[in-house]
Order: sequence, then structure tokens, then C-alpha cells
Amino acid sequence: MVAVTGAEIRRLYPEYAEDLHRVRAEQREFLAANGKGFTAQLDDIEAEITYLLLRARRPELVVELGTLHGWSTTWILRALRDNGTGMLRSHDIAERVRETVPAELRGNWEFRPGDARETMPELPERTEYLFIDADHGARFARWYVRALLEPCSWPMNVSVHDVFHWRFAKPLSEGRVVLDWLDTRRQPWFTAARAKARGEFDALCALRAELGFTEDIKASKANPMLYFALS
Repeated sequence: MVAVTGAEIRRLYPEYAEDLHRVRAEQREFLAANGKGFTAQLDDIEAEITYLLLRARRPELVVELGTLHGWSTTWILRALRDNGTGMLRSHDIAERVRETVPAELRGNWEFRPGDARETMPELPERTEYLFIDADHGARFARWYVRALLEPCSWPMNVSVHDVFHWRFAKPLSEGRVVLDWLDTRRQPWFTAARAKARGEFDALCALRAELGFTEDIKASKANPMLYFALS
């Protein structure tokens, strides 16, 4: 699996710009339709990067840990729809996502309620993209590193949300556990988080402006997601 880099993301933006404009409009309408009680977890750039990586890597199976109200879920499902292939299997204790995901996106989606540590004791074979935005504590991170990442013997992309709200991941946090594990493997990773990688963030903002992505969907610009690829 090819490592995720800023150069790749900057190449993918213009390649999929037309589709991304359409999906952004769909997501903006989806957010407005669900009202003030709906929480959109992902910021714009990290949501767009997720979409772009899914379009480029074309996974057949995506596993999502943590759905909340379905913001990340719908971004993923729209990428799979636009690829014309792929299945999303989502896990969460909360079940509101059952009510929010539009009917037209449900054909390649499976939701499994409950604690992923119980509903998914091991990673489904040949999972090609693992999206994690669930419990952000160190204990949960140690579980999925041990149970899901370490046994993985095939190429897989991984996204972990809420790692870089600050320049460094907090001690005893999920992000610290994952970063330490990646460091022991000398595994490269990527982020466009403004707090950690201001140069990457600014370069993407400039490119997005050139491509016409000027209107925010979500006001936050933290984009704290961590991306890496296992091979």
C-alpha cells in the first residue's frame, strides 16, 4: 500500500474536483436537512481527503468504528457510490445513524450496533480501509492496535480522527498510543491538521481556493485526522 502524502492529496484534488463539488453540495444539503441537533464530526479538509483517498484507493471493504450521527458515514458512502463498488460496515454503540443515512446510500452499507470490541473481535479479512472515530481513550486505542492493526497482513489504509487538535497528541490519549506504535514500526503518516502541519494545511487551502472550494460546510478548521497506510 502506497503511503499517504501531501503530494498525492494535492494531485487528487484536481483529478476529482468535479465530483467533489457535487458531493460537497450533497453533504451541505444533508447537514441542513438534519437540523441543529445533528453533529458533523469531520472538518471540511479531512472529510474531502477521506473522500479522495477512497476514490483513489477503491477499497472493496471499508470498516468504520464510530458513526455518531452519520457525517463520516455519508462521506464514505458517497465515495463508494461514485466508485461504483465497495461495501461499508459501520460499528457504534449509538444508533441514530440508522435514522439519518439517506435511503439511496444504504445499498452498500451494513450497520452493526454495539461495542466494536464485542461485535468485531478481529478485523474482517481483506478490509482495505479502516476509519476510526470512536472512543478516543488510550485503552480503546491499545485494543485496536493489538486486535486490528498488528494482525493485519494485507495492505490497508487507516484514518484516526481527533489526533492533532494541538501540535502534539496528548499523553495517555488514543493519538499518542497510535503514534507511538507507528514510530516503533517506522511507519510514515500524514495529517493536514492546522495545529500540527500548518504548511500542508495552507497549501491545501490555497489549492482548494483555486479549484473553487471557498464556501465552508463546517466552520471548524482544525482537521485533526491522522492518515497512514499499512503494507
